[in-house]
Amino acid sequence: MAEEAFPLHYLVWNNQYQELDRELQKKQHDTGRLDPRGRTPLELSVCLGHLESTRVLLRHNADPTQSNAQGWTVLQEAVSTGDPELVQLVLQYRDFRRATERLSGIPELLSKLRQLSFCLNYSVPLVSKVCPSDVYRVWKSGSCLRVDTTLLGFEHMTWLKGRRSYIFKGGESGAMVMEVDHEKQVVYTEPLSLSPRDTPSLLAAMLPSQENTAQRITSPIVSTHLNTRNIAFERNKSGIWGWRSEKTEAVSGYEAKVYSANNVELVTRSRTEHLSDQDKSRSKGCRTPLQSFLGIAEHQVSQCASPHNPTAITAEEYFDAEFNLNGRDIGRPVELTSKVQRFKATLWLSEVHPLSLAEQVTPIIDLMAISNAHFAKLRDFITLRLPPGFPVKIEIPLFHVLNARVTFSNLCGCDEPVSSVTVLSPQGATEAGQAPPPLQCEVDPSVFEPPPEYTTLGPGRSEPMRDEDDNLLQFAIQQSNRIYHIVCPSHKIFHALSRTSKLCSDRLAVRHF
Repeated sequence: MAEEAFPLHYLVWNNQYQELDRELQKKQHDTGRLDPRGRTPLELSVCLGHLESTRVLLRHNADPTQSNAQGWTVLQEAVSTGDPELVQLVLQYRDFRRATERLSGIPELLSKLRQLSFCLNYSVPLVSKVCPSDVYRVWKSGSCLRVDTTLLGFEHMTWLKGRRSYIFKGGESGAMVMEVDHEKQVVYTEPLSLSPRDTPSLLAAMLPSQENTAQRITSPIVSTHLNTRNIAFERNKSGIWGWRSEKTEAVSGYEAKVYSANNVELVTRSRTEHLSDQDKSRSKGCRTPLQSFLGIAEHQVSQCASPHNPTAITAEEYFDAEFNLNGRDIGRPVELTSKVQRFKATLWLSEVHPLSLAEQVTPIIDLMAISNAHFAKLRDFITLRLPPGFPVKIEIPLFHVLNARVTFSNLCGCDEPVSSVTVLSPQGATEAGQAPPPLQCEVDPSVFEPPPEYTTLGPGRSEPMRDEDDNLLQFAIQQSNRIYHIVCPSHKIFHALSRTSKLCSDRLAVRHF
């Protein structure tokens, strides 16, 4: 019986939310358990459009950040129902979950950084006024980290620019994060801890606006991700036919082997079943830049009498793993279009470089990826099983016409002096045939303090929430594609986005190239 095998799911199916609440209070059930169709109780509740059961599950810490077997998130499934109240509820708890995980994750990352000392230069040169650009300055010393940025977000088809610093200071009893607005000369401080008494206020602060909710349910659901599952590495060759050899290049003073990463895929999917006829017409008339660029077509959405169970699937049929639904499913019929673009990346790997990618670089990228989607994509790529050596240079095809170029150099500021950093002389002599001792340096502690004349406030955010990564991507592709046709019509791929990273010790300073 489904009622015995899947008690939470069965209560959700019938929207018996009061009984569901009583069962969850017993703390005897796993809210992450999957039913025979691969759904958690929360995913099932959202697909059925049961607002009351969804609210109960979220109050009992059901995870709203999970994705189903098809790769759709709980929020995206909520949007597909077209219910603004359900979308607002799921969005609020999703952002709350992200915030709490961020608060709990940063101290752990800072503890990993405690023994690290190096400087990372990371810049996105300004290709043109319409291309996204950013400059990161990162200073690192012990468990203290400072990140400066100039690209704040995206609003009304415009890139928002400004000058912000994020300072993370770890200590024995905890950690503190400061957001410094240099234009307003204001500092927002917040301890990196979350006590039970802070939970209600944080949850209330995550309530999305009606405008945000309305924008979601009147726009197509677009999902874009890089698929590296079938990636394969191979050595690049140089020379002419008959005299070809494995390619090596000198990068930042280190000899590096050049590899190609093949079968990197950009997968774009779009759903429109939740749109009204008016929204559908508007979507057809002005497709998103990403859809237009990739040639994604729109289709008519079939109308059904029951939007949440149009094929009248019974509970017995749904919970019977051996029963064949023959393509039927709960929820609105999915109207899906997809596009796959395949391309390859290039890596320069040096086996004599003194740095370790896993121990010294990945923790920094993990910390920055918490609040920056582009660093998250960089992290996903470099954590692959790379060939031997340190990646002194990487060219990553972020989004077809957009390539990210990352270069690590200037270790400890020895190639080029870095202000606020003092390079220490290595201890001990180096014998013939031995590698030189690792370089060390010190950073001025004042780097991790905001200017004394700034006004210090409590927790708060002065920048808009950066949640619409796909919207940012679509605008970036639209603008870079415009330049691609005007400036470089003969090139197959225009490197509209170029990122250069330099690595030294204990401080990160960035400049345009």
